[in-house]
Amino acid sequence: MLIKRASDIQPSEITDEKLFMNRRSFMAKASAAAVGGALMAGPVKAASEDDDLTPWETVTGYNNFYEFGTGKADPAKNATKFTTDEWSVKVTGDVEEERTWDLEEMIAGFTVEERIYRHRCVEGWSMVVPWNGFPLGDLIKRLKPTSEAKYVSFTTLYDVRRMPGQMSPVLPWPYVEGLRLDEAMNPLTLMVTGVYGKKLPPQNGAPIRLIIPWKYGFKGGKSIVRINFSKRQPMTTWNEAIPREYGFYANVNPEVDHPRWTQATERRLGEFFRRDTLMFNGYTEEVESLYAGMNLRKYY
Repeated sequence: MLIKRASDIQPSEITDEKLFMNRRSFMAKASAAAVGGALMAGPVKAASEDDDLTPWETVTGYNNFYEFGTGKADPAKNATKFTTDEWSVKVTGDVEEERTWDLEEMIAGFTVEERIYRHRCVEGWSMVVPWNGFPLGDLIKRLKPTSEAKYVSFTTLYDVRRMPGQMSPVLPWPYVEGLRLDEAMNPLTLMVTGVYGKKLPPQNGAPIRLIIPWKYGFKGGKSIVRINFSKRQPMTTWNEAIPREYGFYANVNPEVDHPRWTQATERRLGEFFRRDTLMFNGYTEEVESLYAGMNLRKYY
């Protein structure tokens, strides 16, 4: 866990008031090329008016993406030559048709929205990020899972030549994350192709990644090359690697501590002091019903 002292915080990590106030103008001028040909819709407010945006420099320079290294600055440094040309996604499992989709074909016609989401990391830090994307549920309808499908999983590219962090045995590769299908269909769950109105940078999961704002950030699979629908709960990477510390659901629950640190508070990057962590990261109204009757200490 990294906790910076005041003297360690860089100016780039403090929200620029001018950037925040001019964001709407910036977004209006930004290219809609985040998904090649899709339209940029009006912004969707998914965070409080009091949630200042985390600056671009921090969003793109302070990342967890172990495929490019375990240090927070490693992804931005090691992904500079990562290319995503001719990207494809294999769709398998309980679907009407298993096939490999060209990414542009897969996402063609979806309207890109700006969504301002809070993000909470298990290490105790958080961000507020303006993502550009479209609801995962819309994509799932296009992929046509069968009535047997109850779960969906997402697999990251495995290529040690392009992702040098995969040469390390720190995790079992390739990286896999999963959701219950009803979680995936929730309107908050987003397939992301851009950030701050720009094309998604490699260190943030280009060309396409997942965002589930009420869960810890590691659930957001990046650089996705496979989507699999299944009857049974899939094994996910962190749950396989350290099951005592990382459960399948990974819902933000401040009442359940990580074995090595508290989850009750967090430090927003760019702020000096810690703040209370909100249940479901502040999205209780939108997602609490998904877990009615579940023991959220057992199913963590």
